[in-house]
Amino acid sequence: QVQLVESGGGLVQAGGSLSLSCAASGRTFSSYAMGWFRQAPGKEREFVAAISRSGGVTAYADSVKDRFTISRDNAKNTVYLQMNILKPEDTAVYYCAATSSWSSSGGEYDYWGQGTQVSVSS
Repeated sequence: QVQLVESGGGLVQAGGSLSLSCAASGRTFSSYAMGWFRQAPGKEREFVAAISRSGGVTAYADSVKDRFTISRDNAKNTVYLQMNILKPEDTAVYYCAATSSWSSSGGEYDYWGQGTQVSVSS
């Protein structure tokens, strides 16, 4: 079992930055690839970014590439999402998730956090 708790969401103006954190419980954090997803009101959940178990491989949705950076610290059981040059369309609830595979599909993720709200004003 892995429990995930996100933090760091909030309200920011367009062009600003936010940093999200996701703290994982358990001693097997490094056994999981980690991902960030988001869901805006009235829209389906979408993939944002993923990072491999060691942190050596990352993947991003085209919509956030070159603006967002995913990273992890296995010693701290934490995964991060640094979000720069935020746009109003980035407004959503952001979720971190853990998978024993490697995927951009939410269905492949085994554990989910409760989410944190990110709101970007224009």
